[in-house]
Amino acid sequence: MKFPLTPMEFARRARRLYSDREAVIDGELRLTYGQFFERCDRWSSALQKFGIKHGDRVAYIAPNTHKQLESFYAVPQIGAVVVPVNYRLTAQDFAYIISHSGSRIVCVHSDYLDAVDSVREQLTGVEHFIALEGSKDGWSDYEEILAAADHQFEHVTIDEDDLISINYTSGTTAQPKGVMITHRNAYLNIVGTLCHHNMTPKDRYLWTLPMFHANGWTFVWIVTACGGTHICLRRVEPQMIFQLIAQENVSMFCAAPTVLISIANAPQEFRRDVKSGVHLFTAGAPPAAATIERIEKELGWKLTQLYGLTETSPFITICEELPEHEQLSQQQRAIIKARQGVELMTSGELLVVDDDGNEVPHDGESLGEIVVRGNVVMKGYFNDPEATEKAFRGGWFHSGDAAVVHSDGYVEIRDRFKDVIISGGENISSVEVEGVLLRHPAILEVAIVGMPHKKWGERPHAFVVLRDGETTTEEKVKEFARSHLAHFKAPEWVSFVEDLPKTATGKIQKYILRGGRSAISKQ
Repeated sequence: MKFPLTPMEFARRARRLYSDREAVIDGELRLTYGQFFERCDRWSSALQKFGIKHGDRVAYIAPNTHKQLESFYAVPQIGAVVVPVNYRLTAQDFAYIISHSGSRIVCVHSDYLDAVDSVREQLTGVEHFIALEGSKDGWSDYEEILAAADHQFEHVTIDEDDLISINYTSGTTAQPKGVMITHRNAYLNIVGTLCHHNMTPKDRYLWTLPMFHANGWTFVWIVTACGGTHICLRRVEPQMIFQLIAQENVSMFCAAPTVLISIANAPQEFRRDVKSGVHLFTAGAPPAAATIERIEKELGWKLTQLYGLTETSPFITICEELPEHEQLSQQQRAIIKARQGVELMTSGELLVVDDDGNEVPHDGESLGEIVVRGNVVMKGYFNDPEATEKAFRGGWFHSGDAAVVHSDGYVEIRDRFKDVIISGGENISSVEVEGVLLRHPAILEVAIVGMPHKKWGERPHAFVVLRDGETTTEEKVKEFARSHLAHFKAPEWVSFVEDLPKTATGKIQKYILRGGRSAISKQ
């Protein structure tokens, strides 16, 4: 008899094996797996009483709380589709996503009730507004509904090709697109991740990564699959990260490169009780080798980079360590760890191709676009056949990422194609220049963008955030770059800023920096 591949199968197993084990920590609240799943079942029952059926959408706007985690079980186990929304978006973005997804119920944390109320008249398809925390006129209380609900719900047949979630992209250049992830997509991403990184019931996972982002890179289900403990973190602050790692004996977490930078540069007093041996995954943007080196050398942690997109569930590659890497210096290993690596066992096929669709030579120099096909690639964009067709042209999903392939088969992203700087006919990787400048002792963060230049067409402009108490000059930064790079790659201009604009997942929003170029570019 064939059973569908679904993360709900991991939940079934966890109920039987880990019922009395600690499942979730959220501040003072501690839940066993038995208690956690009873809450999920009660909410499933409540949703069915509200009329939610197979294929219906339920939207959530919340930080990393146990109630947000419950959504990834209570909603899909009745065949419905969870729509986790980026809580850092605007009220108008909320309105667009909720309406576009056709969500019939919206569940919102207290911090965002006012924002949703401000656009409520636009949400004509929403039948129930649920306050996850806090209370407000016109909102039903999640806990009151849960307490009144029966833990028995009607079980439905789930097909592995059914949607488990719709995850909206950031929409930096257009309206957000709804990425349709199936139960099969998520299941195989989970299995693939666990093939490359063993986790056990001893693991205690800290939620530094937003759960809304690609379903927390599927760790909302991975941690449960292995019987580990979810430790919720509502705000990503270095002091709290170090505190919880020490207090709760954290063994693993995930973080975007900008979060890694904040950890690597946290004040010494935060690290007083730091434990070694913590394993962390990073993805979302190429990290600098210098940041990886500091994390591993100074903290004694082990960092692994993965690569993927929301559209690929999300992981496609992992920078898998090889025995021969052990013979390298720490700096050389960090350079390799900054690459995106090789295909996961279950992700499918990845190629780097030129403009004609031919695979580029594995020489570490020939630039092409990453294209993928296989088990983790999305079903398509929700209600957007035109964008879906464009993304899947030629039978491959086109990532928009510019990369090279090294002789060992390891892929290395050099940029988003839109971020490649073309100067005098030469391609300049902003990622490469950023990686060099992050080795400057005074620089905390940096973003490189192309600015118009009368002679060369474009030249690199560096936006630099300095470390606390450090100073340097524009000319010294340029000299440092020229001493480590071909001179044409060095920044033409340097602007010192207090911070860099970022998305909720830590990606630097370079389009905002480019938007001010008329005011800051020099000819």
